[in-house]
Amino acid sequence: MPRSSAADAARTAERIRDCALNLFAEHGYSAVALEDVAHAAQVTRGAVYHHFRNKDGLFRAVARHLHETVASRVAAAAEASGPDPKLQLKSGSHAFLEAITEAAPARILLIDAPAIMGWQEWRSLDSQELLGEALAAAGIEQQRGHAMTALLSGAMNEAALWVVHQDSPAAALETALEGLDHLLTSLLR
Repeated sequence: MPRSSAADAARTAERIRDCALNLFAEHGYSAVALEDVAHAAQVTRGAVYHHFRNKDGLFRAVARHLHETVASRVAAAAEASGPDPKLQLKSGSHAFLEAITEAAPARILLIDAPAIMGWQEWRSLDSQELLGEALAAAGIEQQRGHAMTALLSGAMNEAALWVVHQDSPAAALETALEGLDHLLTSLLR
């Protein structure tokens, strides 16, 4: 029986997190109350507190989950592109920019997370490990690798914010991807 209740608790926590993700994406962190999340998840406010302690804990769980989702899309795109490390870097970078400019990741990870979590915690969430490994595999020597990882990550985050604030985000994304390709081509010469 304990397995069943542990599994039920995990499903409840996941449902709460997913409902919170939708609410944070649609309304932003500051406009969402725990009562809203509880109502959407069809649980009591006490259940939200039980699983996540408070609104900040819930937001951090949402941000971690969303970051893992984006990272898995990046890894899958890089892997699917074949064995060429430069093509893996390009495919993974494209997948990142495409994933992070969707409504939920853009709002939660790029707009709200730095303010709610603080810059240091937000940066540790975005460890840039995949990007650093991809740059190393593509031939960027270690001495430049850390700086290039930070520069490329920052450029993609800024491009994503630019994309989501344009009147036509789809067209802006295409422009950003073209610019990213020029940047990567120059970097990998």
